Amino acid sequence: MKRREALITLSCVTLIGPNLFSKIRRRKYMKKEVKTEKAPKAIGPYSQGIEANSFIFASGQIAIDPSTGELNTGSIEEQTRLVLNNLKAVLEAAGSSFDKTVKCTVFLQDMNDFSRMNGVYAEFFKSPFPARAAVQVARLPKDVKVEIEAIAIK
Repeated sequence: MKRREALITLSCVTLIGPNLFSKIRRRKYMKKEVKTEKAPKAIGPYSQGIEANSFIFASGQIAIDPSTGELNTGSIEEQTRLVLNNLKAVLEAAGSSFDKTVKCTVFLQDMNDFSRMNGVYAEFFKSPFPARAAVQVARLPKDVKVEIEAIAIK
């Protein structure tokens, strides 16, 4: 195994050059928690978001008002708007924004709510839109109608 690793290393040095290879090997990988009072506190063993090497991984947000801690049980439009405002707060706390978002995942309690959720979603994101998946799930935390998570760049 040592010989194979040595050959791979030699190949890398040959292909990309010794200086660049040294920089890549010395690069430190960081992982930092993103925290804000403008979004609901985590209700379990997870972070609101994580910054890792200039990427922001924002945990799924649900329709909880961060100022009161109360759950919004209103329409899909009301819940989606609150979810996206919570997500925006996490991204901004990390030094990012919706404009720098590259991927979202939308979890819906009922896929029949897709077009109404999508109408509100379009108010927050501009072209070029992030890549996205939307799925119907059996159940969401606190029985909300929608949860959205995002990946963005800093």
